[in-house]
Amino acid sequence: MRNIIRFVSISGTRQSIEPATERERMSKSSTVTVRERPVENVASAKAGGLTIHGETIVIDTDQRIELVDLTNRVMEFVRRFNIREGLVSLWSMHTTCALFINEFQVALLSDIKRFLEQMVARDAQWMHNDPQHSDCDRMNADSHLRALLLGHNLTLQVSGGEVVLGQWQRILMAELDGPRARSLRIQIFGIS
Repeated sequence: MRNIIRFVSISGTRQSIEPATERERMSKSSTVTVRERPVENVASAKAGGLTIHGETIVIDTDQRIELVDLTNRVMEFVRRFNIREGLVSLWSMHTTCALFINEFQVALLSDIKRFLEQMVARDAQWMHNDPQHSDCDRMNADSHLRALLLGHNLTLQVSGGEVVLGQWQRILMAELDGPRARSLRIQIFGIS
């Protein structure tokens, strides 16, 4: 039998290492991340010429698998703050909603959906979908695994007051377990 260890942390520092109990290792439930304070919908800070501003945005989707172009929305967000040079970060608050950069063209969008469906079959025998192993009733293991392929966050450069993207690059969100309302966190930091 493998020895599984967990790190116990107090205030972000590693305090001790303890073996996980059999119950913890065999639990059907997911581990919940709990913050001491909830994320604020809008948060800002300024010091000298440095600005940091974050917001939560909600995107409603209509389909189980849907690709949404967020480029114009992100560009408008960046322009609101008159940041000359800096970074903008976009973060999905969900494990079945991904963010990535690619071209936004109808044929390619169909190819991306087909690729994800071929790489991770929905009807495969995933343990996450099996009530003997998981308490999740959404039957969405494929959505979690597809999100692993695409990623949950993007960090983009801001230069000359604009998001730096190549000619055909677009900022895309992949809904992988919809339809749902999806929360994304966007934060800009830079010099005005």
